[in-house]
Amino acid sequence: MANVRDLKKDINFVLGDIIEAVYVWEYSNTDKDTKKSEAIIDEAINTFDELIAKVNDKSVDNKKAHFKSIKNELEDRGRALIEKLNKLG
Repeated sequence: MANVRDLKKDINFVLGDIIEAVYVWEYSNTDKDTKKSEAIIDEAINTFDELIAKVNDKSVDNKKAHFKSIKNELEDRGRALIEKLNKLG
């Protein structure tokens, strides 16, 4: 099982990369409306906050299953954000 520090790093890197990609899109598409791209950034930040709160939850009985579910949720929500980003273009 990956340790908590690595899971937090994964959450940070995945969502940070998505936010960075949105900024790159905005920079290269200055003529387009940014409301949808800003919504993706807001969703990524909310996802980050929710997942970190779940990682820091100490009242979990089965930590291994809990962290695995967080990792799976990160993958699912990250893919959904990437799909939204790809639809912008």
